[in-house]
Amino acid sequence: MRIPIMEDLLAYFMELLGADFPYAENSLHGKHALICGASKGIGSATAKMMAKAGANVSICARNEEALEELLSQLNQLGNGNHQMYVIDLEDSESLDGKVDVILSQQGPVHILVNNSGGPPGGPFLSNNISDFEAPFKRHLHASHILVQKLAPHMVSQNYGRIIQIISTSVKEPIPNIGLSNTLRGAMASWAKSLSRELDPCITINNVLPGFTDTERLGSLANSIHERTGKSQQDIHDSWIDQVPIGRLINPLETASAIVFLSMPASGGIRGISLAVDGGRLRSI
Repeated sequence: MRIPIMEDLLAYFMELLGADFPYAENSLHGKHALICGASKGIGSATAKMMAKAGANVSICARNEEALEELLSQLNQLGNGNHQMYVIDLEDSESLDGKVDVILSQQGPVHILVNNSGGPPGGPFLSNNISDFEAPFKRHLHASHILVQKLAPHMVSQNYGRIIQIISTSVKEPIPNIGLSNTLRGAMASWAKSLSRELDPCITINNVLPGFTDTERLGSLANSIHERTGKSQQDIHDSWIDQVPIGRLINPLETASAIVFLSMPASGGIRGISLAVDGGRLRSI
């Protein structure tokens, strides 16, 4: 269950996919973007922003029905060649072959957005070793396989942009999601290490969403409610109290940052972690 936060929020009055779209609609014309975890939340918002910017967008996730609905929306937003692919990022053995299909149908990938759902919340000490396996497969393992597969094609095109959607927990651990904190930290270190090795034509960066109005945040609120008995409204209010702009982030705002990091103009930005959190982080 998502927590509604529509009142007096400037970002929701902005038509980020309409009159307030922040980029020229041909900014990514001719570029092919592969968006993982695109069925909902920030992944879905990113796919829409990429399509609006003129990219050819390939979307992948496990939820076929959600992908079909999103694909229909993408075809109304941009004139690119958009396709959907049902892929389970936890199935490492089949991932290479799935990417081959995308490459054969859509051509070289210029932009890769690594994104997937996080593990459930709860006390960290209650997690068994087996709890680490699936999240690490669909995040770190899948991302590594994808970069290994796609980087040579990016080099052949003399253009590559790789963006991870992670979390502000990279800089400040968030209570009650210890497994997720650990996973996100590993992803950030992985990306920073690659930023020293990848070809000069490829950039790799992380976007760190803060409290964002998605189903994921709603599921975390449910977890906290079940563990503590706090009402969802009280949980929501406690989150808002931590954010200087006084609201949750619109997923399209986060997607706007991701699209910028995909642009030719972002070529000098490499190896950073960009927080889109309304100022919540206290660290520099």
